[in-house]
Amino acid sequence: MFSMTTKRVYKAGQTGLASLALLSVLSGCVSAPARRGPALPTAQAPAPSRAAAAVVAPARPAVGRPPLGLENLIQDQWRLFPGRTGVAIMRVDGGEWVLGRRMDELFPQQSVSKTWVALTVLDMVDQGKLRLDQKVRITRDDLAVFHQPIRDQVIANGSIEVSVLNLLEQAIRASDNTANDSLLRTVGGPQAVTSFIVRKNLGAIRFGPGERALQSGIAGLDWKQEYSIGQRFYAARDAVPLASRKAALDRYLNDPIDGASPQAIVRALARLAKGELLSASSTRLMLDIMSRTSSGPNRLKAGVPAGWSFLHKTGTGQVLSPVSTGYNDIGIMTAPDGTRYAVAVMMGSTTASIPQRMTFMQFVSRAVASYHQH
Repeated sequence: MFSMTTKRVYKAGQTGLASLALLSVLSGCVSAPARRGPALPTAQAPAPSRAAAAVVAPARPAVGRPPLGLENLIQDQWRLFPGRTGVAIMRVDGGEWVLGRRMDELFPQQSVSKTWVALTVLDMVDQGKLRLDQKVRITRDDLAVFHQPIRDQVIANGSIEVSVLNLLEQAIRASDNTANDSLLRTVGGPQAVTSFIVRKNLGAIRFGPGERALQSGIAGLDWKQEYSIGQRFYAARDAVPLASRKAALDRYLNDPIDGASPQAIVRALARLAKGELLSASSTRLMLDIMSRTSSGPNRLKAGVPAGWSFLHKTGTGQVLSPVSTGYNDIGIMTAPDGTRYAVAVMMGSTTASIPQRMTFMQFVSRAVASYHQH
């Protein structure tokens, strides 16, 4: 399957991954046999131009069967990417099929799990139990950790009142942790989200305890509200003995409390896209908000060709050098002819650099588009 040169690149990639040459070399290797499908240009920088991503699409495969060439390309690149990564791709329209690697294993979701909070909120709106214009009060005691742009408003005013719709926007589009936890509190806590997941039969998707408990537990800490201010969480985490912090992170990675399988995620996205989870109006709202996600512009999105549309939700976990955890992106790609593909790339743990992670994700979305007939 691979030349000795490629094998040497693989071994070098495992030990260092010093440059983006890894996937560039691989793209040339997998495109050599004509039967394997088209050569896919691989990004050489975090944000490649869309024009450079154009490829010639092969003939459309038989309905209901994933294209073998696409499966082989994903397999080749996945094997050479360091760490534990799951990939799932599902064709939603025109003959469903699913392919991928480690599709049924649980991976840390991190902020990908905000998707299920938002769906639970909109399901309650559909049932008349919640209104989009309903106000939610947020105080300093409700602040979370890490990315929370809303925090400055709360600190400046002591407390604020924000509509459910506004919180949805901030939680999904900007991945604001305090906005998400405020929605979680409003719907009834983690058990309400878990109930939604079970009731809708979404499969292997877990929901964790909320950002504060989740992130402090991963770091080997017990949550204190003071951690929500400034750099106090980071200072407390740095004070945890390295062995204790590593043990806590390993426990999380081995059995993620917020774990989900890539296949369950893409099937849930497909059902959302087809209007099977929410009312028509709530479905449109959710998809619209996801289409305006500002996080992760150089992940899956950067590999989607011009003329296609894309909506998504990212997730990013903690780093304990040299390992990064929970680096994820899930979304729905729509071809110019309206055919949709649900895609999930979940990096449970990896030593790859951020540009290399982005490059792998871009390869996946670009490969999906290359095997669709326009």
